[in-house]
This record gives sequence, structure tokens and C-alpha cells, in this order.
Amino acid sequence: MQNQPNSFSIKNWSNDDKPREKLVQKGKAVLSDAELVAILIGSGSRDESAVELSKRILASVNNNLNQLGKLSIGQLMQFKGIGEAKAVTIAAALEMGRRRRGEEVAKIEKIGSSKDVFNLLQPILGELPHEEFWIVYLNNSNKVLHQAQLSKGGITGTLVDVRLVLKQALEIGAIGLILAHNHPSGGLNPSAADKQITQKLKTAAQALDMKVLDHIIITQREYFSFADDNLL
Repeated sequence: MQNQPNSFSIKNWSNDDKPREKLVQKGKAVLSDAELVAILIGSGSRDESAVELSKRILASVNNNLNQLGKLSIGQLMQFKGIGEAKAVTIAAALEMGRRRRGEEVAKIEKIGSSKDVFNLLQPILGELPHEEFWIVYLNNSNKVLHQAQLSKGGITGTLVDVRLVLKQALEIGAIGLILAHNHPSGGLNPSAADKQITQKLKTAAQALDMKVLDHIIITQREYFSFADDNLL
């Protein structure tokens, strides 16, 4: 008895249903997220097509591409049909997308609101699995002079060196400082430590005729502003 062709194979689909051919013929915008991921992984397994495998992977993260981007190579390889090469391809493609968003918002040169700070730093901090503390240095016109990571830590928090913050501010002639860090847990409420470091930096900056203008807590989709909430 001859083996039947694998009906799950994309090769057996009509051109209108094949993700690669569909992209070429109709454009990338018409493809679903699952079809785009299917193009990345190329093939599925004996039991399911690349599109079905992609749908299963996406379903595990509630069809959220940002959440998919947070999966490690090892986590991706837990799915049957995803080896190291395919996992690396998915991770690389999503990282390119994240960096592209970062380049698009890098045009923000002047801070006029807490939303501007969120737009500036969310592509950098919003999807990280660990906590990072950043400083945005401004001149007297609120133009961004520099932005830099001050510390990197675990999910429980970071260590902030006040002297390093002020040293860099003096070197570049900054007048205003905006503090920012992410909460990988997704919670927006500032902790006691968040409030403490804000006050510590505010007091130290005032001694050098500088001003802490805000402290922004960033999550994947939202942010909390100390200034907007009158906590400065």
C-alpha cells in the first residue's frame, strides 16, 4: 500500500493559502500573525502544518506577539516541531521588530509630557524579563541630551548609584533628570523602594541646582508617572 501524501504539508495547499505565495501575490499586510510565523519556521511536523504549529505557539501567549517575543529559545523548543534553528529564527525576527520600534521612537528629541518618556523608553524596557533603571538627561528646554541605563537587576529590583547619576549630569550639562524603570511583573504601583530612591535623587539633584522632573514606571503597555500623580 502506498503512503498517502501528507495532507498537513503546505506543499499540498493552493497558492492562495500558502503563506509565502500569499505574501508575494497579495502583500504582507494580508497575512495573519500565524502565517507570518509559519514563514519563519518554514515547516511543521508530520502531524500539523507550519501554520497550525504557529497557531498553537501563539495561543500559548494569548496571541500576543509582545509576549511571544519574551519566550526564550528553550521555551520555544518545548513545542513539538520547533528545534533550535527555528526557535532562533523566531527570536531573531521578533528582536528585529522590537529594534525597529525603537528606531521609530528615537526621533523624540524633546520631552513635553510623561507620555513622551513612555514612548521613548517603552521599546527598550517594556518587554524585558528583568528590571532596569534608566536616566533621561535634559537641558533647560527639556531637550534630550542623553539617555542611559544606570543599573540592571533581577525582577526584585535594582541598585541605583546617585553619585554616578549626578556625575554624568554634570559632565553633559544637564539641568533636568527623568528617572525610569520597568516592572516586569506588569504592576504599576510604585514600591517603597521606588519612592525612596526618587526622593534621594531629588534631594541630591537640588543641591547641584538640578531638578528631578519625573519618575516613570514602565510596563509592556502602560506607565505610571510620579509627576502626574503628584508624588514629586
